Amino acid sequence: MARLSCSPAPRNWPAWTGLALGLLAAPLAHAQTCQATSQAQAPAVVELYTSQGCSSCPPADRWLSTLKGQSQVIALSFHVNYWNHLGWKDPYATPETTDRQRRIQAALQGKYVYTPQVVLNGQDHRNWQGQSAAQLPRLAGAQAPKLRVTRNGDTLVAHVDASAGHATLAGYWAVLHDGLSQQVTRGENAGERLLNDHVVQLYRTIGPWSASAPHDATLTLPADAGQRVVFVVTDSSWTQPLQAVALQCS
Repeated sequence: MARLSCSPAPRNWPAWTGLALGLLAAPLAHAQTCQATSQAQAPAVVELYTSQGCSSCPPADRWLSTLKGQSQVIALSFHVNYWNHLGWKDPYATPETTDRQRRIQAALQGKYVYTPQVVLNGQDHRNWQGQSAAQLPRLAGAQAPKLRVTRNGDTLVAHVDASAGHATLAGYWAVLHDGLSQQVTRGENAGERLLNDHVVQLYRTIGPWSASAPHDATLTLPADAGQRVVFVVTDSSWTQPLQAVALQCS
C-alpha cells in the first residue's frame, strides 16, 4: 500500500488550505492496492450449497467454517432460495447463486438439487463430514492456467494467462463475507442462531473467451463489499474449476 506523507504548509498559506489538502488525501488513504498470484499447485475449490431454511444444513455450514485460513482450499458458500417457502427467507440467498447449483446439476446429470450439497473441484462430494483441509484433493495442476488478481481501490482485475490445454476458458467472481450471525425466527431452524462463513455476497460470471490469448476480467466492488474476493477460472460451462485465487487486502 502506498505510504502518504504530509509536510507543514508554508506560513503564508491560508488556514483552510491545510484542511482542503487533508480532505483530498483522505480518500487516497483508504484506497487499497494489493495482489495475489496463483501458486504452482492449484487449490481445492469447495462449493457448499446451503440454506438457512434447511434443518440439515447447519452441520455443513460449521464444517465449511473449519476451512477458514487454509491456503490450499478456497471455500464458497452459495445460499439457495428454494427453501424460502418454508417460512424463513434466507437473507443471503440470491437467484444467481441458486441458478449456479442448477447449472452444476445439469453438468453432473443429477436428478435433483439438494442441500446441503458439497461440490469439490466440480464433482459432487458426499463424504465431507469430518474431513480436514489437508484431506481435500487439489485441482489438477496440469490444467491450471496462471492467474493474477489485483485490487486498486474498488477495482479488481483478474489476469488469466493463455492456456495451451484448453480451447476456451471462462470464470466467475465471488465476493465473500465471513462471520455472519443470524437469529432465525421461523421455518425448520426456528430459534437457532446460525453462523455463516465464506458466504457469496456477489456472484458474477465472465466469458467464455479464447484460451489461446491472455484475458483480463474486471470487477467494480459494491459499496458493501465483503472481506474477501475470489476469482475462479473454469471451463466454458462455468462448472469445472481449473484455477482459483483469493484476495484479501489488509
